[in-house]
Amino acid sequence: MVNIVRIDTDEADFENRLGNLLEWEAREDATVEVTAKTAIERVRAEGDRALIALTAEYDRFEVSSMEELTVSPGKCLEAYERLANSDRKALEEAATRIKSFHETEIDESFETVDEHGNFLGYRVTAIQHIGVYVPGGQAAYPSSVLMTVIPARIAGVREITAVVPAPMGECNRHVLAAMHVAEVDRIYTIGGAQAIAALAYGTETVKSVDKIVGPGGAFVAAAKRLVFGPVGIDAIAGPTEILIVADGSVSARWTALDLCAQAEHDRTAQAILISPYRPYLEAVYREIEKLMPGLERSEIIERSFENRGAFIKCRDLEDAISLVNRFAPEHLHLAVSEPDALLPLVQHAGAIFIGGYSAEVLGDYSAGPSHVLPTFGSARYASGLSVREFQKRSSIIRCSREGAKKIGRIAATLANTEGLTAHSAAARARVEDP
Repeated sequence: MVNIVRIDTDEADFENRLGNLLEWEAREDATVEVTAKTAIERVRAEGDRALIALTAEYDRFEVSSMEELTVSPGKCLEAYERLANSDRKALEEAATRIKSFHETEIDESFETVDEHGNFLGYRVTAIQHIGVYVPGGQAAYPSSVLMTVIPARIAGVREITAVVPAPMGECNRHVLAAMHVAEVDRIYTIGGAQAIAALAYGTETVKSVDKIVGPGGAFVAAAKRLVFGPVGIDAIAGPTEILIVADGSVSARWTALDLCAQAEHDRTAQAILISPYRPYLEAVYREIEKLMPGLERSEIIERSFENRGAFIKCRDLEDAISLVNRFAPEHLHLAVSEPDALLPLVQHAGAIFIGGYSAEVLGDYSAGPSHVLPTFGSARYASGLSVREFQKRSSIIRCSREGAKKIGRIAATLANTEGLTAHSAAARARVEDP
């Protein structure tokens, strides 16, 4: 029997039970950050030697040099060529769709002229060197390679270094093939906090990067938090999440499959179903029980449902959306007959899947927008990974002589109000000096 928490918004203890779902992050093992910090300090102090030792400790793969942890472009090409035709075609078609979508996101430089003849605007340039973390925990993720590297290439990033854990020294050939398709420059089979440290600070072999992107486990998230500052990061990613709002119009089997698909990622993944209709909730539960014996990752799915899953009975669909905005989920699926009526009410979600045919799994692989999305409620203030993640703006201010005089008076006055007399003098010089 699958153990999934059942909650009703009309129950007296609803807020307490909801709080347990919303505050799960606080339960994270306190030793995670300590372990991550220790690994980072070792890599900073010992460089390659620490990477080799930590790879042996955590990935059970002993090597004598970093050369053995370096993947050549030729090996990626070989992996690509050895794939079945259908797998190669799927990678290429997914890459094409991702590229096509993200090409619409490119930010362009901009300049305008104000009423005083001053040219104002911004110049857009690409980050020069990024590091991509490709997760390799419970499963291999070639899709994550495409979803992170392709937007970076479109932005104009010149150098891309990827790291991917390879337990027992085995790197998934589909991941390597995706590296070939996405044209990654350098690849190292290292993972965990030590890989993040190498990207952030560099070693004798690994060149430091300007920004680190890509999802990972708890140690990777902790490491990204710790190295932020000297290097940029995209987000502190947590376990994946889906929240489905349903009115019973979508097949219970489809909804059950969508929940199981999310739960199979990891024992700490979160899959939640919200509906005003109790019979539908029960129908979906029965479908999950039917599906479980035939699912290869059923043990992971069961633990995921037990740890963080929930079926929530709400009063109506508006009530459901109010809960959505409290969760701010990574993935929101509006599995309802009239989703456009609910969409304007949604304030916080990393990605929104509209209607029964828009399965979240399509966003994982082939729809187009990157599947690297905010988790743990960070959709309240953050967005999914895009081309803009790899671009930066430099403000452009080009003043004419008359223009400087006009705005110089404003600057001089405001500088005086702040007690910054040198600022005021510098502004007045543009106003008064010949």
